[in-house]
Amino acid sequence: MTEIPEHLRKRAEEARKKAAAKKAEAAGDAAPSPDAGGAGGAGDGEQGASAASSRIPAHLLERSKAAKARKAGGQEADAGGTGGVAPAAAAAVATAAPPPTATGPQGHTQRLLTVVKAGSIQDVKATPQDKVHVWPHLLSAEFVAALFITAFTLIFSIFYNAPLLELADINKTPNPSKAPWYFLGLQELLTMFHPMVAGVTIPGMGIFLLILAPYIDRNPSNKPEDRKFAIAVFTVQLMFWAVLVIIGSFFRGPGFNFVAPWDAGLFFEL
Repeated sequence: MTEIPEHLRKRAEEARKKAAAKKAEAAGDAAPSPDAGGAGGAGDGEQGASAASSRIPAHLLERSKAAKARKAGGQEADAGGTGGVAPAAAAAVATAAPPPTATGPQGHTQRLLTVVKAGSIQDVKATPQDKVHVWPHLLSAEFVAALFITAFTLIFSIFYNAPLLELADINKTPNPSKAPWYFLGLQELLTMFHPMVAGVTIPGMGIFLLILAPYIDRNPSNKPEDRKFAIAVFTVQLMFWAVLVIIGSFFRGPGFNFVAPWDAGLFFEL
């Protein structure tokens, strides 16, 4: 249990002492003697009220005075004295006193149960969020990039013409006849293997291995050192295809024969 501060303990002890003193004074004034109607009794009552007022709040004093007046009026009515005056005085005091309110010492309306440290009830853990939605974060960036590339290509094509060859002639076949650069890897494989193996089996195995890579390497990390299998598979296939494209572009001459570009020249056109 949390320990109560010292200043709160002192305040509670003072409040208990004041309450005990008030009860003692109320008990002493609740049973007046038959001679209490004299001047001496009134003087003692005023002194006690002045002494109590230095310690007890004003609304408690008013409440105590009203209770004393009601008790005194009831006793005088039972004794057969001037019963018409005392009830009227008690009623006047009761109406003049403010209605009782549930307040504590010094007029405070709060009640202290215990002191609880903020750390014991507040447990806030901020977890970083490294995921964002595809829309609008990703798609907006891709759309802006596509607009930029389109504008760049349009402006570039205004000043430079595409490197096209002459019109096709059925009577003249270019030698060597090469496919576009992105298909030169397949054309290079056709010089080494059967068309079924070069065009279907080898590319199909590579694509199928790339499809299985996320299911084999299930590590969710984005760091390359934690995704060694996936990075290795992609790197091997990329370098394999890049080597085939480079050989078919710069090391194949007339008849698609292997030549050195520094000896026979380049036989490659976009």
